[in-house]
Amino acid sequence: MVNSSKDDAATDGDMSSGDSPPSNSSLYSEGEKVLAYHGPRIYEAKVQKVELRKKEWRYFLHYLVSLTSIWDEWVSVDRLMKCTDENRLKQRALEKGYVEKSSKSGRSAQAKPKNLTDARVEKEEHKNNAPKGKKRKNDSGTKDNQSVEKVIKIQIPSTLRKQLVDDWEFVTQQDKLVKLPRSPTVDDILTKYLEYRSKRDGTITDSLGEVLKGIRCYFDKALPVLLLYNKERDQYHKLVVDDVSPSTIYGAEHLLRLFVKLPELLAYVNIEDETQIRLHQKLLDFLKFLQKNQSTFFVSAYEGCKGTEGKGKSKND
Repeated sequence: MVNSSKDDAATDGDMSSGDSPPSNSSLYSEGEKVLAYHGPRIYEAKVQKVELRKKEWRYFLHYLVSLTSIWDEWVSVDRLMKCTDENRLKQRALEKGYVEKSSKSGRSAQAKPKNLTDARVEKEEHKNNAPKGKKRKNDSGTKDNQSVEKVIKIQIPSTLRKQLVDDWEFVTQQDKLVKLPRSPTVDDILTKYLEYRSKRDGTITDSLGEVLKGIRCYFDKALPVLLLYNKERDQYHKLVVDDVSPSTIYGAEHLLRLFVKLPELLAYVNIEDETQIRLHQKLLDFLKFLQKNQSTFFVSAYEGCKGTEGKGKSKND
């Protein structure tokens, strides 16, 4: 989540001139831990900066579930809640409902990226299911339209699209699974890409490292709720136990599924246009790297449901 001055300007412009000024004192202070809405879910975050902009308090957040600062963002007060027991119960209830809904969906449309209309429908559904009594700024529709328009379109190469279709066919139609743990794992692939870029470019930029850490973080968080077919859930629960990180168990097959979901996930992130262009270029380059190593990174055949032989590493390893 990246600070976007353009987004802030657009948000401020949405406020009518008749709006009354806020309280002279901010509800939240720098360094305070808060609960913040991000898309359809609530995450724990830390307030890094507080500013009063055009009669509205704005807060720069770092999400504590993220290993990097790339997803930090400015938000308005309507996205925040105090870290109270009551609000944590609300967070857990929302999380439970989201996981149950994702689990029941069957991931039947996973092989195809959602178009902008689908993204809008899902976003509206999340908005309508938000807890009552918490007015969200995108209820007006203005910011929602802006987010949809700024969806990052990720063009997946044709050979990788076929890989997604074959993946869907193996799991949902033939009752077969990817044998786990995979080699190379998601962690291995990200490391290999970093080494490849280092040799090609002669140097590694901080921004590339941040993007790769972000991909790993998104993968670990999104896998159980967005990237699994129902038939894969037993396998997941057997292997991803305690503090095990999914990126040390799963491989290219499930990593590629993340790129189908990334546009809708990034639709909730405030990203400046220039930063969005650079991010888009890095994601496409990574996909080309997957395509170039497709025969090495992806399995050619899946196995029966007993293809689970070991466990991955801890998230802290």
